[in-house]
Amino acid sequence: MTVALDITADPVELTAALVDVPSVSREEAELADAVESALRRQAPHLETIRSGNAVLARTSLGRPSRVVFAGHLDTVPVNQNLPLHRTDGVLHGLGTVDMKGGVAVMLHLAATVTDPSHDLTFVFYDCEEIDFASNGLTRIERELRDWMTGDLAIVCEPSNAVVEAGCQGTMRVEIRAKGVRAHTARGWMGENAIHALERPLRALAEYHPRTVEIDGCLYREGLQAVSVSGGVAGNVVPDEAVLVVNHRFAPDRSPAEAEAHLREVFGDLTVLDYAAGALPGLATPAAQRMVEAAGGTPVAKLGWTDVSRFAALGIPAINFGPGDPTLAHTQQENVRESEIRRCAQVLTRFVSA
Repeated sequence: MTVALDITADPVELTAALVDVPSVSREEAELADAVESALRRQAPHLETIRSGNAVLARTSLGRPSRVVFAGHLDTVPVNQNLPLHRTDGVLHGLGTVDMKGGVAVMLHLAATVTDPSHDLTFVFYDCEEIDFASNGLTRIERELRDWMTGDLAIVCEPSNAVVEAGCQGTMRVEIRAKGVRAHTARGWMGENAIHALERPLRALAEYHPRTVEIDGCLYREGLQAVSVSGGVAGNVVPDEAVLVVNHRFAPDRSPAEAEAHLREVFGDLTVLDYAAGALPGLATPAAQRMVEAAGGTPVAKLGWTDVSRFAALGIPAINFGPGDPTLAHTQQENVRESEIRRCAQVLTRFVSA
């Protein structure tokens, strides 16, 4: 039986209901069914469609601008943090931060704002927490491209209820060292590949990352070893070792420029995967109005989010949602009820002005 959601209710209570429906990546069907059913029953002013385990809804009022809201339904695996529990105005549990609080705000907005000043599109998608190709937005962009079109995209990822602009790019590279096997009793007859990683490891230890200001937002780059492997047996000089490095780069660099920079640092390497960053996108009228509605000063998004996908389509995009992003994916995920309500109030004000 489909879970019944009241999407007209207090978004805090809606968050609690969403958290108690497990939706680990690839297992979002139950939650997608509940979201689809609620939108069809309680938001008849919206056109609602289904795409796999994603649900999309939109107005068609002929407004001069369109705002796209995006939020993923899936979570990382359960880590002894379900069901939800509460303490002193705080919701604790898997997905409270990443990102069922944001999804609740979107659903509340979809149901309660029936005469917005912009046309609105809501994209509730699947599989964001796994690989790029499986991300529901990849399928939606390919099959339902017009549903991702707008004058501004707001990704309701956790941002401490302030506007986080753009996002960093990310790239993982692999550095391989070759050697010659030998018995460790006669080590001088071989070449130790693990020892050969000294140069790239020293380059990492001595690396000074850039800090880049773009449109008043400060992006801090980073370069970190995330994996090292090698070795054959306890009495064998290893003939191969592999170092994997993750580079987080400011959005003024393209992936090609980031790769070129890493080759300057390390020399030969292999790119394993990457995702482009996104510039702040704060100059458009719609983005400026959103910043005014939110108050405060926009800050850089230190991490990668799906704002990058919208930016690649030529759509300015920002992050705005409840919750501390540093708690995402931790066993201690929690979000303040006041932040959920603040985000709902800000976005209601923005789309109604």
